[in-house]
Amino acid sequence: MKTKLGLLYGGKSAEHKVSLQTALAVINALDHSKFEIHPIYITEEGSWVSGGLLTGPVETVKELIYTEGDALPPTSLSPALSSKGQDSGYDVIFPLLHGPNGEDGTVQGLLELLNLPYVGNGVLSSSVGMDKVLMKNVFAQAGLPQVNYVSFIRSSFEKNSEEAYNQVEAELGYPCFVKPANLGSSVGISKCSNREELAEACKEAFQFDRKIIIEQGVIAREVEIAVLGNDDPECSVAGEIVPKVEFYDYKAKYEDGNTALIIPAEITEEEYSQLKELAIKAFKALDCSGLVRADFFLTKDGKAYINEVNTMPGFTPFSMFPLLWKHTGVEYPKLIEKLVDLAKERHAEKQKIKYTF
Repeated sequence: MKTKLGLLYGGKSAEHKVSLQTALAVINALDHSKFEIHPIYITEEGSWVSGGLLTGPVETVKELIYTEGDALPPTSLSPALSSKGQDSGYDVIFPLLHGPNGEDGTVQGLLELLNLPYVGNGVLSSSVGMDKVLMKNVFAQAGLPQVNYVSFIRSSFEKNSEEAYNQVEAELGYPCFVKPANLGSSVGISKCSNREELAEACKEAFQFDRKIIIEQGVIAREVEIAVLGNDDPECSVAGEIVPKVEFYDYKAKYEDGNTALIIPAEITEEEYSQLKELAIKAFKALDCSGLVRADFFLTKDGKAYINEVNTMPGFTPFSMFPLLWKHTGVEYPKLIEKLVDLAKERHAEKQKIKYTF
């Protein structure tokens, strides 16, 4: 019997286009003899559209966007997604959403209320993993090594920006990196070498979030590891990102492919063991489930700093997560099947919880 899989994609986020690319890749990788695929598109304005059954691969992103279906008013979301004894219900939901309003625990909370199995991380790990400041605070509590950082809320920053610049220069120095706290895919990120660039970078980052984080620059390689599992996670081989531009920005990731991915990374066994240990420690610190991609800085002397974890890494043709598992021996279709199985496993575990007494 086929698994009835609901695919959530699009979303009200600056990463809408990335989600569409991810959905296109996942749909075309799924084994249609094992899965009954039902697309659910979320527009950039936040409207939900339930599409018809997909019976084969989809060629273009445009086909995904304009999949015929009915708009879903908020009052009909629950019956549309519910799996309890309804013909329209789904066995598992796969949220292929990146950024706010999808990767940050909001959609996960909805799926929890509907008691639906879903792929990936839960409400807490998704929300904390989305907020780079909270994530780094949790990592600090867990004793994970990180570069120095400071953060600012827009309202306080605007009241005294000079004081903020002074703090950055005193505690971090240059170069430094400015990022929106609640966004991924390298959107809104800038590298700064002086105060003028810092001011412009802060202005840019505040367009995408009310909170920004500024991190100390470090001379290091960018190495990533994919983590898969629930309570007993496993790690892939490590991969290295070598951008041909100054740093790994949005264009290098998704548009021009101006980046070399070295898989497996040319690191020592000792360095790999260190990265695996830190990746699993980070996974457990956030109580993650299903999958994460853990990103590190690796210095010349072998010192590793965790940069962040991505709780819903992309599955685009340029994405590291599926490539890392492919080189570990898990092909793309099998990887998706594993994620669906992990979703069912985590859901079954949650059903053991007693809510009445």
